[in-house]
Amino acid sequence: MDRPEEPAGAVPPPSAPLVLRGREVGRDGRAVRPVVMAVLNRTTDSFYAPARVPDDAAALAAAERAYADGAEILDVGGVRAGNGTPVDEAEEIRRVVPFVAAVRRAVPDLLVSVDTWRAGVARAAIDAGADLINDTWAGHDPGLVEVAGAAGVGVVCSHTGGAVPRTDPYRVEYPSTDDQDALLGDVVATLRAAAERAVACGVPRASVLVDPTHDFGKNTWHSLRLLRRTGALSGLGFPLLMALSRKDFVGETLDLPPEERLEGTLAATAVAAWLGARVFRAHDVTATRRVLDLVAAVRDEAPPAAALRGLA
Repeated sequence: MDRPEEPAGAVPPPSAPLVLRGREVGRDGRAVRPVVMAVLNRTTDSFYAPARVPDDAAALAAAERAYADGAEILDVGGVRAGNGTPVDEAEEIRRVVPFVAAVRRAVPDLLVSVDTWRAGVARAAIDAGADLINDTWAGHDPGLVEVAGAAGVGVVCSHTGGAVPRTDPYRVEYPSTDDQDALLGDVVATLRAAAERAVACGVPRASVLVDPTHDFGKNTWHSLRLLRRTGALSGLGFPLLMALSRKDFVGETLDLPPEERLEGTLAATAVAAWLGARVFRAHDVTATRRVLDLVAAVRDEAPPAAALRGLA
C-alpha cells in the first residue's frame, strides 16, 4: 500500500501529471508546478462567505481575477456541500451552466471544473464547455462518471466513507491497529476502484484525479492522518487533488473560524505539496500560488522567479 521508505533527505515522488483536454496542467517548459484550482460557489450559503458569488457579473470578475492570480482551474459549485436549503437539479443547472459558458467565452485558457454529484448537471455543464467534473460525493450517482467518460472530460474520484450528499459526519470510525491503518486502507481501496472504473468508462487515465476528501465522512483526527500519509496517496498512479482550504479540520486543529484559517491552510498545503500532491483546491489563490511555487523550487521542479543574490 505504502511506498518504500525514502532515503533521508530524498524528495518524495510526485503524483502523476494531470492532463485535461490534451494539456498537461502545471507544466511551463521544463518547470512543473502544482496546480491551483480556485473555488467559486454560485450559492448564498457556502461555509466560507467570500466564496459565495451568486451575482453573475461579480462571479465573472472573480473568475478573471483567479486566472490572473495564478489559478489554472476554476471549480464552480451550485450547492452547499453540507446541510442547507434544498437545491434541485434544475436550480443547480440554472446557477452553474450559463456561468460555465460565460467563463469559457471570457477566459478561454482557464480550465473549468464543476462541483456536482448529479449526472444531469454534469452533462449540461460539459455541453457548456466544462473540462472536469468534481464528484465530491464519491459516485453517489453512478451515471456521472459514465457521462464524463462519454465526453472524454476529466473527473475527480473522492472518498466519503459512505456518506451521502449534503450530510455531515457523525462518530465515523476507521479502527486502526499498530500494523494496519484502516482509514488509509479504505481511502486507497475506494479511490483506486473509483479511478479504474472511470478509466473503464472512457475517462483518459491522466484526466482522473483522486481526492481523499478531507472532512467528508471524517473527523479531524482522520483528516490529519490522511494529510500525514499524502505520500501513500500520491503513489496511486493518478493525479492527487487536495481540497484543504479553510476546512473544519484546520479550524478545529487551531480552534479558529473559517475566516481565520488561512495560515493553517497554507501550512497543510505546503506539507501536501512536499509529499507529492498535484492539484490544490483553494479559496485564496495568490497565497496558495506563492506557497506552491516555493515548494516546487525546494523540490527542484521549478526555478526561482529571480535568483540574483550573490550574482549581481
